[in-house]
Amino acid sequence: MTLEERDPVSAALEDQVGAAAQQGGGLKESRAPEQAVGRVLGTEDAAPLQFWVALEPTSYLQLDDIVVTTRQVPGVGAVTTAGVVTAVRARHEGAQFPSDVFLIEEGVLPGEVYESAEVTTTRVEPECYVPPKPGAVAHRATGAQRAQALYFDQMDHRVPVGLGRDGSPIYVDLEFIDGTRGAHVSISGVSGVATKTSFALFLLYSIFRCGVLGRRALNAKALVFSVKGEDLLFLDRANNRLDDDVRDRYARLELRAEPFSSVGLYAPPTPEDTTGRPNVVSRTSGVTAFWWTPAEFCREELLPYVFADAEDERHQYTMVVHQVATRLRLDAVLVGTDGAVSIDGVTVRTYDDLVDLVVTRVSDDQTRSAWAGQATGLGTVNAFVRRLRSSLRALRPIIRADIPHAPGRRISAENQQITVVDLHNLSERAQRFVVGVVLAHETERKEQAGPGGLLFTMIDELNKYAPRDGTSPIKEAVLDIAERGRSLGIILIGAQQTASEVERRVIANSSIRVVGRLDSAEASRPEYKFLPANQRARATLAKPGTMFVSQPEVPVPLAVEFPFPAWATRPSECEEVPRASALSGKEPHAEPTDPFARLPRPTDEAPPL
Repeated sequence: MTLEERDPVSAALEDQVGAAAQQGGGLKESRAPEQAVGRVLGTEDAAPLQFWVALEPTSYLQLDDIVVTTRQVPGVGAVTTAGVVTAVRARHEGAQFPSDVFLIEEGVLPGEVYESAEVTTTRVEPECYVPPKPGAVAHRATGAQRAQALYFDQMDHRVPVGLGRDGSPIYVDLEFIDGTRGAHVSISGVSGVATKTSFALFLLYSIFRCGVLGRRALNAKALVFSVKGEDLLFLDRANNRLDDDVRDRYARLELRAEPFSSVGLYAPPTPEDTTGRPNVVSRTSGVTAFWWTPAEFCREELLPYVFADAEDERHQYTMVVHQVATRLRLDAVLVGTDGAVSIDGVTVRTYDDLVDLVVTRVSDDQTRSAWAGQATGLGTVNAFVRRLRSSLRALRPIIRADIPHAPGRRISAENQQITVVDLHNLSERAQRFVVGVVLAHETERKEQAGPGGLLFTMIDELNKYAPRDGTSPIKEAVLDIAERGRSLGIILIGAQQTASEVERRVIANSSIRVVGRLDSAEASRPEYKFLPANQRARATLAKPGTMFVSQPEVPVPLAVEFPFPAWATRPSECEEVPRASALSGKEPHAEPTDPFARLPRPTDEAPPL
């Protein structure tokens, strides 16, 4: 007997249960007959937090569907239990041996196929934790009933993050992102397959465009560090690969399929070039070159960020680093207007000049105690010198005063909604320097400005900047944001291939955790135990664009599919040739005539072994 062929007594009882649930304030039931999919299974234990549903022959349930069932409890009334399908199975009933499948299909042996689905409870209303009754009708939740089952009805500030398996929107609560009740987002997955960066950008786009920020949108900014090619230099250009299906996905999320409207682009200057041309190839206009002058390097004591590897803090020469940084701040005198300084009568205009001066001062017997410290041994000084000289090749392009002073060259997120800092042409050491200095500067700026605005900081390859072991100035800056950024309005969006290699306190302080495609070995690590076993297994098979989102209000992580980017990710996807940005006001630069101009000089010293 199908659900549609119920006897009048059963039909009347079930209708009464539905009416009681609505009057009692529980999950509202949609009584559409086509949504009834089966009954609570009686041959498996039904528990308050997990139960099985036997499916009608004409119905089906898939993973991530939402199921609702109701029972009457004496003295309480109607109790409605809702949950997410976390497993489905089909088997022959009546078969004893594996070969019986052929006999049953041929009609020789009696047997029936039945399907069942495991449901993990997400919400019980009212909170009377009793098991669903075997035989009770189970419904596929849709509309308002689905929203209540997933606590979307209790989210006053909902941010759409993609579509569920049923094609309906999935939301996260902004209050667990912006610091109201929690903060920070952690995104993990295999490089090139998990689409971590794409999801992070879509999350930012959704936050800025869905209207959830209200008036705060005026003071909400995003700072994005790009380390993988020049794909993020076209966020302000529409994607010519958009089709009606993609636009429909955005429409279902109540978003418009458009590029980012307010974008600032920064890239390091071209090495050995004194015109300030940004070191990019695919986009030659609208990009501002950034660098620091020796005067800024000395005044702001940036030397510790040169020694930014996690293992640096284990060595004694870090004492020399801080001593030298102090001497540079005290002794440097500004010369001219291009950022050069004079130290003890020596003019410093390039990073090479600065390194040579420091090496001379710490190596000379007469000045060593003042520059390196009185109790510092010669071996420690030599270790400092070797490490400092090895930074020449990495930092020479971004610490210099041989370029005419240009306004706006300092990286700042104040003048546009989203700021992209392209680092892919820099070595890892230079990347760490830039990230550390910028994060420290933005944290200081937010402290001085006080609460009121939001700064979303997106860092890819977070395991390089906040590794699990060791310490460094950059790691301390990231930890400061993870632990204190919530009160300052600085929100960390970290992406990494392996969450197991990131500092535990950074992951622990992330209220929203997102997982894409995972390596099978990584999926077994304790950092992913917030995923049910079946979702950890599914994560090893997830396709690009599919993510599992965990948030505090929803007990079970939800699978979402976010739409294709509405912005271009490469030059071939641009609908039009990028024009000069109004912020930079610069004309397109011609490509260098010498193809070997960017190669390192042979005099550079090799890094220490």
